[in-house]
Amino acid sequence: MSKTKEKFLKQLKEFAKSLTDYVSTNSGEWSIKGFIDIEKNVYTISSDSKIISKILEIQLFPKFKEFASEYGYEIVLAEKQNWYPDLSFVNKTNPKIKFAVDIKTTYRLKDYTGFCNGFTLGSHGEYFRNRTSTKNIQFPYSEYTAHLSLGVLYTRALSTDIDETEILKLSQLDKVTSVIKDLVFFAEEKWKISNDKGGSGNTANIGSINFIEDILNGNGIFVNLGEEVFDEYWINQNVLQVPDTKKKGSFKKLTKLSEFLDFKGMDNSLINSPKPKRKNKK
Repeated sequence: MSKTKEKFLKQLKEFAKSLTDYVSTNSGEWSIKGFIDIEKNVYTISSDSKIISKILEIQLFPKFKEFASEYGYEIVLAEKQNWYPDLSFVNKTNPKIKFAVDIKTTYRLKDYTGFCNGFTLGSHGEYFRNRTSTKNIQFPYSEYTAHLSLGVLYTRALSTDIDETEILKLSQLDKVTSVIKDLVFFAEEKWKISNDKGGSGNTANIGSINFIEDILNGNGIFVNLGEEVFDEYWINQNVLQVPDTKKKGSFKKLTKLSEFLDFKGMDNSLINSPKPKRKNKK
């Protein structure tokens, strides 16, 4: 089965490389400029990341269908908005072969060279802990051959260049500034780009690393430890009670990979910490 996973991931990586030209103008701006009504008025898109992500997903869907057809897969969309994953690729010949593909978008940080805002890699709640659960997931987690992210990195337009209240005519389309530009697509197994921190506030989401070079090279903190340790850590994160080093004799909920490795009696030097310190742009 590992060969099947490697083959699909390679195909998905090559596919991802082709998407920048598909969604971009010759100048590198996003080809989507706004919404249009029946009077041919053009409304600027908000720079809200959730809106951008959804429109990109719609724009890319015809390409996903082509990809699936070329390699012998059916696409099953998530039945509900908050379900995981966005796309399930089910092999037509052997339906037991399924790949979870989640579409992830994030923007480059303007104040820190080489870093992005990061993104969430799915929940580590019920369906992650109970691999046969059908709660908030299209198929049980254990039925997927691999769990992959198809990511989009982009640069946001300057706020001074965007006026969300402006309404233009279709004939003025060339005057509309795209809200994002310089899009780069990548595909990777989600455990290889995971951090050991949550990805969004109080919700049970797995967070990603945020140094762009490491993301594009699948160089997350678990790469020396493997997917099994990634799974075990996130199943236990914020649940397992571990010794509190600051309060002798006390225990606290697990929040760091180093704490987990100490608890397991494993070598902390296996934690991959490749990213440089953030440096402000001069």
